[in-house]
Amino acid sequence: MYRETESGRLYAHPFCRAYWKDAAAELRSTRMLVFAALMIALRVALKSVSIPVAADLRINTAFIINGFGAMIMGPVLAMLAAIVSDTLGCVLFPTGTYFMPFVLTEIAGSLIFALFLYRARITVRRVVLSRFCIDFFVNIVLTTPLMALYYQLVLGRNYTLFNLTRIIKNLVLFPAEAVILVAVLRMAIPAVRRAGYAVPPVDGLRITRKNIAMLAALTALSVLAVAGYLAYRASC
Repeated sequence: MYRETESGRLYAHPFCRAYWKDAAAELRSTRMLVFAALMIALRVALKSVSIPVAADLRINTAFIINGFGAMIMGPVLAMLAAIVSDTLGCVLFPTGTYFMPFVLTEIAGSLIFALFLYRARITVRRVVLSRFCIDFFVNIVLTTPLMALYYQLVLGRNYTLFNLTRIIKNLVLFPAEAVILVAVLRMAIPAVRRAGYAVPPVDGLRITRKNIAMLAALTALSVLAVAGYLAYRASC
């Protein structure tokens, strides 16, 4: 189920009681609460900071802090930090009418990152899959009904359930976001290990041909999904 390392217990999967017991125990650690406060501050500060990729296409940098923080804090504390950071971000940097259900996307993103990265051997496959799940299941599948609800209740308008622009944006940016996150974690993990946090070494973050093939396959799957939707729309 798990193995011991110099930094603590590492689990093969999150589907066991001990994993969640360790995750809940982070709430009793003063050092971890201070770390969570730092992650919240960074997420709020980087909420409006993005990396330009092309015209009208930017990578929001907050996901890097989200992934890094969830890896250290675990799912319980990471979800609580997501709620606080989303609320503070809307209060300090409002961009429109505050709609509380949108916090579900922040919670889901933090949870997915933690399930893949907390108390686990960090590998390129885990990082890539965590980002793909967030871009697809959170930013597209979960966000779609929330946007429809927001348009109906707040704006009084109908929302196109399959917003092609938003779908393409998430699927196009996925490979770049995955590679950036791998690079950041590879640089950051040695430092947090020296600080005594329960993170394994970076030997699993070597990019191999299998990793490149998996990234290409997921990207191709994304493109096929968009193409399938376009074909469906054209036939209606």
